[in-house]
Amino acid sequence: MTFHWVALALAICTSLAGQVMLKSGAVGEGNFIAQLFRPTTMVGLMVYGGAALLYIVALRRIPMSVALPCTAASYVAVAVIGYFAFGEPLGLQKIAALGLICGGVVLLATAA
Repeated sequence: MTFHWVALALAICTSLAGQVMLKSGAVGEGNFIAQLFRPTTMVGLMVYGGAALLYIVALRRIPMSVALPCTAASYVAVAVIGYFAFGEPLGLQKIAALGLICGGVVLLATAA
């Protein structure tokens, strides 16, 4: 695995962490401005920015037509985390769709 693929994997994981923090900041009382200045939201935005920097590093050697679809792997993880951490529904149709996403990501990553 090359440095750029590691950067892409880290970008995906970091983006995932940022998403979870943004969701945590969105839960609770208050208006949008209050949500924006919650510590979890602010850290989530910074983490998300770090993910963007890692993604830029990955794009130096990985074609965008491969790198961007590979980030879809985070959709699967976010759905599972949403189910367990936030009680979001995860029905059979959603599970089937996530399986298709996984298959597509594997096909793209191995074709590069």
